[in-house]
Amino acid sequence: MVDALREANTASQSERRETLLTPRFYTTDFEALAKLDISAMEADFEAMLAEFQADYNREHFQRDERFVQQAHQIDPQWRALMLEFLERSCTSEFSGFLLYKEISRRLKAANPLLAECFKAMSRDEARHAGFLNKAMGDYNLGLDLSNLAKQKKYTFFKPKFIFYATYLSEKIGYWRYIAIFRHLERHPENRIHPLFNYFKSWCQDENRHGDFFGLILKSQPELLKGPINRLWIRFFLLSFCLTMYLNDRKPRNLYSALGLDASHYAMEVLRQTNLDSGKVFPLILDLDNPRFQHHLDRCADLNLQLEALSGKGLLARLPVMAALAGTIAQLFLLKPLAPPAPEMVR
Repeated sequence: MVDALREANTASQSERRETLLTPRFYTTDFEALAKLDISAMEADFEAMLAEFQADYNREHFQRDERFVQQAHQIDPQWRALMLEFLERSCTSEFSGFLLYKEISRRLKAANPLLAECFKAMSRDEARHAGFLNKAMGDYNLGLDLSNLAKQKKYTFFKPKFIFYATYLSEKIGYWRYIAIFRHLERHPENRIHPLFNYFKSWCQDENRHGDFFGLILKSQPELLKGPINRLWIRFFLLSFCLTMYLNDRKPRNLYSALGLDASHYAMEVLRQTNLDSGKVFPLILDLDNPRFQHHLDRCADLNLQLEALSGKGLLARLPVMAALAGTIAQLFLLKPLAPPAPEMVR
């Protein structure tokens, strides 16, 4: 038990290092959010609120003795990686809870319809974070979420950046979870932890949240038009693509435990998310361009080199940092694509 706890704490400390891949906490301009005019699509938002209030997963996140038993049966070689996944996911869900809860509180008087939607999403995120934290408790480790909320640095994003980022975050979460669930349905022998049994319904929460932010963006068409916004949309698409791919391409990862090829899995999730984003955004990334894949792999390799030099001085890291920045710039300069016709998107 002592060895397991030490292993868990090592994974926890590693995960808390602030890097490009670390989940972050956000704040925004709440007054600007309160002034959003959604009257042209009010019926759509009311339908979305009805979906949220149905609370399909109210009884979904229930643990039992079998859950705990199966959690303790995890192969020791995968325990630290599972803990890393749990902590990263819990932090991310808790970050969403705090943001959505504060938006709901600030919008309650000025924009009650939006406030109620954000309140429902904060409920979902809190439920997810709590479930993940309890799963960490099975290994005598957990996050002090109230203390984490006080200690974390908050990054300010303008509302439109919140919309771009959360839309992509929720959609990529959906595609990640459903891909894992479908894979483990075909290969149940690779289900190393009972958490993965919950992914099918869980990811529907992510999908609904993504649809809500897509609806906000559609209700504010000025956020999707013009050369500046198009550049920002490319930036966010590429940022999420890089963040996922760089994290998933690490040599030792949870996906090998699940019997997944990490590179293939990451690209499939990115392709689906990319196509999905074309339902809202005026452009998508050219992921199947051989140069895009080449630059993406190059970024992953350079990121690993940079991590290997983490204890070295700036002069040792500078050439790799410059090469990484240059490769990211080459990715950004690749011409994006127009979204496919709706009937072509699965």
